[in-house]
Amino acid sequence: MRIATWNVNSVRARTDRILDWLQRSDVDVLAMQETKCKDEQFPYERFRELGYEVAHVGLSQWNGVAIASRVGLDDVQIGFEDQPGFHKDPEVAPAQEARAIGATCNGVRIWSLYVPNGRELADPHYTYKLDWLAKLHTDAVGWLGQNPDAQIALVGDWNVAPTDEDVWDPALFEGKTHTSAPEREAFQAFVESGFADVVRPHTPGPGVYTYWDYTQLRFPKKQGMRIDFVLGSPALAGRVDKAEIDRNERKGKGASDHAPVIVDLGD
Repeated sequence: MRIATWNVNSVRARTDRILDWLQRSDVDVLAMQETKCKDEQFPYERFRELGYEVAHVGLSQWNGVAIASRVGLDDVQIGFEDQPGFHKDPEVAPAQEARAIGATCNGVRIWSLYVPNGRELADPHYTYKLDWLAKLHTDAVGWLGQNPDAQIALVGDWNVAPTDEDVWDPALFEGKTHTSAPEREAFQAFVESGFADVVRPHTPGPGVYTYWDYTQLRFPKKQGMRIDFVLGSPALAGRVDKAEIDRNERKGKGASDHAPVIVDLGD
């Protein structure tokens, strides 16, 4: 089975490009982030025409996550159990955002995740980000505790660069989000709990990234970040035959600022 994750940065703006890529890549399950549309605006029929069922949650023109599968889409869950919410005004009750959706596809429990950006270290969104990751970690550890043999893939845009090798210039990110010690520790907690970064062994760095900002010619200058991941439970990690980052899909007019990340699972 072939699974992939891709921050598409607006599914409606890139529907043709996404569907063309699905046909070329022969992916069975695609987790998408930043769909940037409400549920009723998602182009479900276009995906169905290619044989993909879709589960999506989108509440506005921001955020939004989805899973498209041609190998089954069962037990769909919007949000993980303890997923926190956010509101910039502390006097307003926080609302859960469209940042997580789970489904079982051919025996694999896949979670499409769009981790909060954090914005700045002093911003309330940064605290929200750390809380979000902590609550996800608690739930994920619980899933493994219930069934150590569960095949779970935590995939998506994590908005964390776990090591200095995952950014093109570590000095540039000092004192900023994505590379701060608390964020990296939050990410490492998943790894220490048994969720392996199954892509890195097949895509060694340095200079291997999944995201390049649109500004300042970051992509042609190869100035990127590795912030999109597939973290696999022990049972899933043992099935990984190969993995790749489709950097070519970042090229050309109308590309997302992220590249798809693909994992091939053996029987």
